[in-house]
Amino acid sequence: MSVFERIDKLSSFHGLSVEEYQALIEERSEEAAAELASRAVSARKAIYGNAVYVRGLIEISNYCRNDCFYCGIRRSNRACERYRLTPEEILSCAKEGFRLGYRTFVLQGGEDAWFTDEILCQLIRQIKESCPDAAVTLSMGERDRESYQRLFDAGADRYLLRHETAVRRHYEKLHPPEMSFSHRMQCLRELREIGYQVGAGFMVGSPFQTSAHLAEDLKFIEEFHPDMCGIGPFVPHHETPFAGFPAGTVELTCYLLSIIRLIYPPVLLPATTALGTIDPKGRQKGILAGANVLMPNLSPLRVRKQYELYDGKICTGEESAQCRNCLEKQMETIGYSIVTERGDIKYG
Repeated sequence: MSVFERIDKLSSFHGLSVEEYQALIEERSEEAAAELASRAVSARKAIYGNAVYVRGLIEISNYCRNDCFYCGIRRSNRACERYRLTPEEILSCAKEGFRLGYRTFVLQGGEDAWFTDEILCQLIRQIKESCPDAAVTLSMGERDRESYQRLFDAGADRYLLRHETAVRRHYEKLHPPEMSFSHRMQCLRELREIGYQVGAGFMVGSPFQTSAHLAEDLKFIEEFHPDMCGIGPFVPHHETPFAGFPAGTVELTCYLLSIIRLIYPPVLLPATTALGTIDPKGRQKGILAGANVLMPNLSPLRVRKQYELYDGKICTGEESAQCRNCLEKQMETIGYSIVTERGDIKYG
């Protein structure tokens, strides 16, 4: 079967085997990428048109109990200048975002024990009261099922938890022994059972990654059908064990974005900040490959450089309004428009 026959099969909403996904990755070419992107854009436009949804990102804390080998805010990084926003500061960011037209807020942070269920539940309720009809997305890592349930009952709508890799052996090369691949996957299943819109995702070009690993990631996406899927290139951080590894590429990331759109056409698919970090036009390229979500930063300017998951992160010096205006202009140049709504998944 040729690469174009595999694309035909995928476009007909037939899943591929792991071996077929691997071959699709290994046999990629400029022609195959262009064909995939064209079909991915058509599939997305059939559901979402030219709309690009924006999520207001609030990076609430860079304290983290974990020691992931790729992450700049890992607990072993003594050079990291730690910060933690107060609930009042977070609410203020959400209110400012609401004024600017955002209708989804993503509270993202390291696994910081200071943010107990009680604190987060109260904060979620306050955001919901102050920002009517807005969605609240959490990206706060692994918690127990009871915690996820309490946060959902308080009004949280979505939860982002990137699985990072669908291969246990690879997961163990990216994380310290105390972190569990099984528990990460269990958390994703529990989030879905509770009723969240669930986001998964993985790094592209992470250390030790092979095309076989990526094929397993694609098969996981096919079987799990996340409501959101965040993929972005691995970008090294100078204070981690992976400082000397090369970054992932825009080319492969966009190729995989197109495949994921065809695997599950309704999926909410971000063109990530990491994509824009390694290429000034990376986010535009992501949208043209089939993505339909952007996540501009609403965090206070004074802390943006401190939430440094990787080196060279963009948009650390722009005011929230400037960031939004910049993205609107970028999207206009490629024929897309940012829309003001919650941007829930549309199942067709």
